[in-house]
Amino acid sequence: MKRNIEYIQLFMEYESDDLPMVYFYEVDLNDRFALREIEIFADRTVMIDKDPYCDVIEACPIPTVDELNAKVWGDGFYATIISKEEFDEIWNTGIYNGSLTAT
Repeated sequence: MKRNIEYIQLFMEYESDDLPMVYFYEVDLNDRFALREIEIFADRTVMIDKDPYCDVIEACPIPTVDELNAKVWGDGFYATIISKEEFDEIWNTGIYNGSLTAT
């Protein structure tokens, strides 16, 4: 069975150097769970996560871009759909040269 996949780029307001400013998610649209995740920090460190749910107590689905941008989950988020190629470029190289903010 072929998976229906969506790729999301999520910008977060800066809180501290210990928290990512940009997330990238590969989301299975059947259950909205992340298959892969990338975190980008203020110093542009790239963290690749092949198992986003390995250290969580409760796994939660990834909200839709519309929900994130409508502030359903709070302020400080801006999300957009990106291509598989954009996601894979960062995943494969470990390099992110894009913006750290949505504006």
